[in-house]
Amino acid sequence: MPALIDTLAHLGIVAVIALIVAIAASVAMLAATAAAMRSPEGRQSARRRLRWPIAVLAFVVALAIAASATDLGATMGRGGPVLRHALLIAAIIAGAWLAVRLLHIASDAVLARFGAAQGDRRARKVQTQVEVLRRVLAVVVVVIASGAVLFTFEAARVAGTSLLASAGLVSLVAGLAAQSVLGNVFAGIQLVASDAIRVDDVVVVEGEWGTIEEITLTYVVVRIWDDRRLVLPSTHFTTVPFENWTRTTSEVMGAVELDVDWRVPVEAMREELERVLAATQLWDGRAQVLQVTDATGGQVRIRVLVTAVDGGELADLRARVRERLVTWLREQHPEALPRQRLEVDGSGTASLALAERAATR
Repeated sequence: MPALIDTLAHLGIVAVIALIVAIAASVAMLAATAAAMRSPEGRQSARRRLRWPIAVLAFVVALAIAASATDLGATMGRGGPVLRHALLIAAIIAGAWLAVRLLHIASDAVLARFGAAQGDRRARKVQTQVEVLRRVLAVVVVVIASGAVLFTFEAARVAGTSLLASAGLVSLVAGLAAQSVLGNVFAGIQLVASDAIRVDDVVVVEGEWGTIEEITLTYVVVRIWDDRRLVLPSTHFTTVPFENWTRTTSEVMGAVELDVDWRVPVEAMREELERVLAATQLWDGRAQVLQVTDATGGQVRIRVLVTAVDGGELADLRARVRERLVTWLREQHPEALPRQRLEVDGSGTASLALAERAATR
């Protein structure tokens, strides 16, 4: 009983020493990390993300050093090796935790500095590349940490040696089993390297219009215009054609088509289009075109081309132009509305021809 009390007292003293050292070390490391950040938001984010990983790692390291300095292992007897092993595993896990958090902070700092100095398209490209690179490095850190933890056990080292002896067969079986997963991973890396899509790009995929919300190593999330999410494997964007409206620039052009009567006043309609566009901020001023593109079946087709700064504003602009022109035709030129015609010959036989039928009696 006295030996147990001595061991617990010794352990308590070591824990208190380790806690004091851990607090001092974590405060110093947090201060140094915060000093490296320029913006107040960056400092606050760094403190929030690093507080616990640094504290846990500092406590584990300080506990291991204090236990070794005070010869706690000898006092605990057979429990000494177990304590050293547990501290080693805890240090590996805490170190991996801290490394992943540092990757987050570094990626946020790069995006903040680059986004302030570059244009929107360039910033979105860097954001996509940095986020995917961060995920890749985080996976590498987790894999290495997991392997390091496993190899602290003697049985795992023996099993690892046996696996290395049959690495060819194992790699063949693993490659066949994970063919789909690996294909998506390589496709995700290809998307980032080729700059085919970026976060916030406007795309049309699977017949749906939306924006790229998230790009990972295995899948891409597209936010559709009605707030639904379309989740597609990365291989979809490397094997199936899709539309990217913001590949080189966000500026886009769209068309509005109207089928009207032959008596439509085209020049007056062009003047009305100019007034409609001048009264809205949705139009970016690059182009406005009104043309007769077809004249068959007793009607003419009017095509209006307008431009906007991005796909969202273009959709609103097309709807506004269509609404205003339809209202103008109905109120100012009702004779230009689509009509059906038939001609009655002298014998009283009706045939489809060029004679106006009254729209109302």
